[in-house]
Amino acid sequence: MATKQPGERKLEILRVIAQMLEDPSGDKVTTAALAKRLDVSEAALYRHFASKAQMYEGLIEFIEASLFSVINQIADEEEAGLRQVELIIVTLLRFAQKNRGLTRVLIGDALVHENDRLQARINQLLDRLETSLKQSLKIAAAQNALSAEHDFAAHANVLRCFTLGRWHQFVKSGFREDPLALWATQWPLLAR
Repeated sequence: MATKQPGERKLEILRVIAQMLEDPSGDKVTTAALAKRLDVSEAALYRHFASKAQMYEGLIEFIEASLFSVINQIADEEEAGLRQVELIIVTLLRFAQKNRGLTRVLIGDALVHENDRLQARINQLLDRLETSLKQSLKIAAAQNALSAEHDFAAHANVLRCFTLGRWHQFVKSGFREDPLALWATQWPLLAR
C-alpha cells in the first residue's frame, strides 16, 4: 500500500471530520473517534494538526475558499445586481445541501465547546458574505432595480439571517428540511 503524502493525509482527516459531522445525532467529534475512524493513533493526527482547533480551522478555510470562489465568479459573470444576490443565496443553500457536516460548522453547532476563535472565524466569514450581498444590492440600485434610498445594510442582513435560518432548520431537522424547498416563493419576498 502506498504511503500518503502529508497534504493528502491532512485532506483525508478533514474529509473524515466532515463525514462524522453529517451524523444527524449531532455527536461531538472527538480525536479518539476520529483516529479510530482513520485507523491511526491520536498521536498520528497531531503530526498533521497541532490541535483539534486547527482541524476545524482547516474546514473553515475550505468552506471559505469554496464559497468565495463561486461568489467571485458570480460577480464577474453576472451583470444584474439582483440576479447576483439570487445566485449567491442559491449557492449558499446548495452548499448546505451537498455539505451537511460543513453546514454544522457554518451554524456553529459543531463548534460548541471548541476554541472561541473558531466561532469568531465563522462570524468573520458570515460578515464577508453579508458584505458581498450588500455590494450586489448596491449594483441593483445603480441599475434602477432598487431605490437609491434603499437600506442596503438592512437588506443584506435580512438575507444573511434568512440563509442562516435555512441552514439551521436543515441541520436541526436531521437534514430532512431541504434548504431550497420553498425558494421559488421565498425569493420574490426577499428581493423586494
